[in-house]
Amino acid sequence: MPGRVRRRVLVTAGPTREHIDPVRYLTNESSGRMGFEIAAAAARRGDRVTLVAGPVGLPTPAGVVRVDVVSAREMLAACTRAFWRADALFMCAAVADWRPRRKRTAKWRKEEESKEFANIELRRNPDILATLARGKGERLVVGFALETGRGEARARSKLRRKGLDYIVLNTEHALGAEHNTVSILGRDGSVRRLSRRTKRAVAEVLVGLSRLAAERSG
Repeated sequence: MPGRVRRRVLVTAGPTREHIDPVRYLTNESSGRMGFEIAAAAARRGDRVTLVAGPVGLPTPAGVVRVDVVSAREMLAACTRAFWRADALFMCAAVADWRPRRKRTAKWRKEEESKEFANIELRRNPDILATLARGKGERLVVGFALETGRGEARARSKLRRKGLDYIVLNTEHALGAEHNTVSILGRDGSVRRLSRRTKRAVAEVLVGLSRLAAERSG
């Protein structure tokens, strides 16, 4: 695909919330800033960008169409609608792996419970990235992995298992930080390490890589 062509880019950002009752929920730690920076970088390059955002308080980047969601299932529905016409997907959202099997309709009050401990039965959420990547065809799909310990081996496994083109490996130090150190792993075995870069700088590199990959494949 020539660089001058306006691509359609789908970006997800932020956490999801899985409500236990009307006021309590399960979630993952995520500011959403990395996804918002990618959306902004793609828009600056002239791409048509759809940003599916979990509950974060960030302003919408200029030139970006924003879709706000709360739960993983809402995010999957919004991404499914947008992905069929997208050329590239950046799956930055920190999607909660589990949700309560049953959401209480009223606030869960401790005085109503006679036991010292309580259990919440959980049900697995859909794997949004794997679901979308299964039908990606020639489209470019970039995933993210936040790992500790043997992170690179697990990220490589996720890259292969989900059929991604790239995966961006973060550590827990990225959470809420101004700067980020990441490894960008490609399905061709390539590794590109970015140390102590701003999230905007990381976003520019990722969008640039995705454009190069699209041009080579086109």
